[in-house]
Amino acid sequence: MEKIKVAIIGCGTIANSAHIPAYMKNEKAEIKYFCDIIPERADAAVEKYGVGKAVYDYKEVLADPEIEAVSICTPNYMHSVIAVDALEAGKNVLCEKPAARILSEAKRMLEAAERTGKILNIGVCNRFHDSVTRIKEYIDEGRLGEVYHVYASFRAHRSIPGLGGAFTTKAIAGGGALIDWGVHFIDLILYCVGDPKPLTVSGTAFSKLGVDMKNYTYESMWAGPPDYNGTYDVDDSVVGIVRTEGPVVSLNGAWAQNIGKSEMFIDFMGTKAGVRLEYGGHFTLYTAEHGALVEYTPKFEIKNMYEKEIDSFLDCVRTQEGNRADIRKIIHSSEIMQALYDSSDLGREVVVE
Repeated sequence: MEKIKVAIIGCGTIANSAHIPAYMKNEKAEIKYFCDIIPERADAAVEKYGVGKAVYDYKEVLADPEIEAVSICTPNYMHSVIAVDALEAGKNVLCEKPAARILSEAKRMLEAAERTGKILNIGVCNRFHDSVTRIKEYIDEGRLGEVYHVYASFRAHRSIPGLGGAFTTKAIAGGGALIDWGVHFIDLILYCVGDPKPLTVSGTAFSKLGVDMKNYTYESMWAGPPDYNGTYDVDDSVVGIVRTEGPVVSLNGAWAQNIGKSEMFIDFMGTKAGVRLEYGGHFTLYTAEHGALVEYTPKFEIKNMYEKEIDSFLDCVRTQEGNRADIRKIIHSSEIMQALYDSSDLGREVVVE
């Protein structure tokens, strides 16, 4: 069978750490283009991987009738623009998370996917994580009973990424800790409990520790060194409560906090049992059996979730059938994040329409 010709649009960190290696391992795919507005990045990808052609305008990619699929690995502000253009050009799309900066942009992407009939997946890679898959199976089988509350903690000490750069500029990223880390936790939870519709949301997003950039003392700073002449206008921490048609979801997240602990976990509370998932790792189940309290941690191989994500996307391209990362399933995450930001701005609970 002829290989699916793919283009990588945006050749930064997530492309090189996840998308490109996964495509390179899949025998169904052939990377034809590496595209980036920074020519050196596209050129470096061609040299590093020994395949493809470097281009610097994504519209050149979309004009090639051989291209069936594109991975969008650009900053958030370009997600909806490139995704809609690609769908209208007849391409199937895997767009990195979040779907977009704001809900209206995500809805435009959804509408374009429905209008064109092409595949639009969002890079919510945790839906392909082996621990997450097992927890969803436990919940679907009723082993937890009624899951009535889920709590998410995504908190780090002082680790704002690339202070003053794209990650901390609202016009580019759309937000901070919530839209960067929180999207993974919110979407993971929704997937496990059956993608329930959100009803009401109340929350507050704080921009506190990074505002005085020159006096921000940090433990780590991934995504590049600080740019003290840049912008910091996003949230570095967030709290919220979400009522859904299923369980209530509460969250506490921070890129930066004055607590020297990293706490990255999700608790699923059920009437028969509870589960704590260590984010990115294994999980422990807690229950009672025969009058005794019991806990156990299943042991299994955790395979590369990005490879599974890309493999599934390529299968979608072949079959033209959606999977668990389809934009239609992901839109609730965008609704919740938008509602959290709106609730914070308004200082009250908001209803999700």
